Amino acid sequence: MGDVGARLTSVVDKVRVASSQRNEDLQYFQPRLVAVSKTKPVEDIVDAYAAGQRVFGENYVQELLEKSSDPTLLELCPELRWHFIGSLQRKKAGKLARLSTLALVETVDSARLADTLNAARQRADLDPLPVMVQVNTSGEQSKGGVAACEAETLVRHVQQQCPALLLTGLMTIGAFNHDVSTGPNPDFQRLLACREDVCRGLGISTRQLELSMGMSSDYQHAILMGSTNVRVGSEIFGARQVKSTSGGDQPATPAADGSGDTAAAPGSGDAAAAPAPAPAPAPAPAGSAERLSAAQ
Repeated sequence: MGDVGARLTSVVDKVRVASSQRNEDLQYFQPRLVAVSKTKPVEDIVDAYAAGQRVFGENYVQELLEKSSDPTLLELCPELRWHFIGSLQRKKAGKLARLSTLALVETVDSARLADTLNAARQRADLDPLPVMVQVNTSGEQSKGGVAACEAETLVRHVQQQCPALLLTGLMTIGAFNHDVSTGPNPDFQRLLACREDVCRGLGISTRQLELSMGMSSDYQHAILMGSTNVRVGSEIFGARQVKSTSGGDQPATPAADGSGDTAAAPGSGDAAAAPAPAPAPAPAPAGSAERLSAAQ
C-alpha cells in the first residue's frame, strides 16, 4: 500500500472512531467520506480507489470533466463516483449535469443555478441528479451559499420546480480554524439549526436531509455533531501546490476543503470548496434511504 492508501486508511479509521462516539440518536447512519482530489494526479486517485475509496470530490468543472473521461480511471476505477464541491457558474453547469458518474452537486446556491442544472439534466435524459443547497453559515463574503433564512425557499424551489434534481441535504464550508477546545463549531451549529427550520417548514424529519460539513481540519468534530458527509483532501493526498507568480511551486494558503487552496469568492468561477467520510452507503432511515444512496 502506497502513501495515499495508508493515509486514507488512517482517515477511514478516524471516521469510524468518531462515528462510534456519537450520541445514540446519530447512530442511524454511517458518514460518507469524500476524498477531495482536486489538482491531484490520476495515479493518486487510483491508489485511493485500490485502498477502498469510491467517492471523490472535485472543485473545478474542467478538471472533473477531464478526470471523468480519463482512460486509466475508466478502466481501473469502474465504481468511482464524483461529487462536485466547488463554486459553480451557470455557464458551466450544463456540462456538469450531463455526467452520468456525477453522484452529487453539493453547492447549489441559487434558483437560477438549480434551473440550469435541471434543464441540462432533463436534456441528458439521465436519472435525477442529487444536489445539496449550500448555506453560508459564517456570513463571510468569500464563502458561497444562501443565507440560512433563505435556505427553505431554495429547497422548496428545487423540490417543486426541478424534477430532474433530487434534493438530498444542506452543505456549508464555515469559517476556518475554529478551536474545538472552546466548544462546538458555531457554523456547524447554525447548519444544524437551519436544517431544523427547513424540516419544520416542510413538515419532514431531519433524518430526510443530509448535512455536509467538516473538512481535513475538523471532520471528526463535524461527525460528532451529526455530519453525514465529510470532505477530506490534504490528510489523504498531502498538501497541494500552487503556481507562484515568481515561478516555482509553493504551498497553497488555507482553503475551503482544508487542503491549503484559496477559496473562491461567490460567482468567481469553479473555485474552492471542501473535503470528506466513508465509502460505504449510509444506512437507510425511513424516508432518507434514497437520498443517502443516491449520492454515493
